[in-house]
Amino acid sequence: MARSALLHVMVQAALKAGRSLSRDFGEVQNLQVSLKGPGDYVSQADRKAEDIVRSELMRARPTYDFLGEEGGETKGSDGAHRWIVDPLDGTTNFLHGIPIFGVSIALERNDEIVAGVIFNPAMDELYTAERGGGAFLNDRRLRVAARRKLSDAVIATGVPHLGRGHHGKFLIELRNVMGEVAGVRRTGSAALDLAFTAAGRFDGYWEKNINAWDIAAGMLLVREAGGFVTDLEGGNRMFENGTVLAGNEYIHKALKDAVQRPGLSPDK
Repeated sequence: MARSALLHVMVQAALKAGRSLSRDFGEVQNLQVSLKGPGDYVSQADRKAEDIVRSELMRARPTYDFLGEEGGETKGSDGAHRWIVDPLDGTTNFLHGIPIFGVSIALERNDEIVAGVIFNPAMDELYTAERGGGAFLNDRRLRVAARRKLSDAVIATGVPHLGRGHHGKFLIELRNVMGEVAGVRRTGSAALDLAFTAAGRFDGYWEKNINAWDIAAGMLLVREAGGFVTDLEGGNRMFENGTVLAGNEYIHKALKDAVQRPGLSPDK
């Protein structure tokens, strides 16, 4: 597949950061048995990966804005472009030695995502997309799954944990969804949930309390693979309200209806 110069830069940055994470992941697995634990080491690995991505991207386009999970936002002089980066999506997995994590890089132009890269080093999977150019996994063209019924679908979600989200409301959503689908999955990486939806592995995905860097690249992947991505209200305010809903035309609508359906309190 032909890649634009900007997408090539993004791919090289993701691969370089991914190689760094792979080396650190091996060390984290060894640290599991130490009394100190791997927490401090993981935070260093996270920051190091973001530094690598930032260096590669800013060398190519020094005037662009940069929004990273670790370092926050840096304003450039360009005014129209912004890099949106999660250097390690799936930090808790990484911390526990679970090989499901990735580097996510998106390019935003005038408030529209125009290019995205997600690299999963543990599986050696590189997902790429440019607006109007399709979505790819290791140069293989992607299409979202064709299933039309929730009863045939496997749906991904993010489960709120300690200190995050409204657990009671989520349990109502989960009850509504799990009674209608073939399976519900939780990977621990929003970027990979969207990438797997673009690849047809998941039929749909929803999550609340999400950040721009978690979903920016994955949103474009799903759309370029023929799918739909909105917030939970069906609008385009994913970054503003921190919700996301993805799937093909049929699953997206059915999943939206299920998630929004009122339900009994989970303790009833």
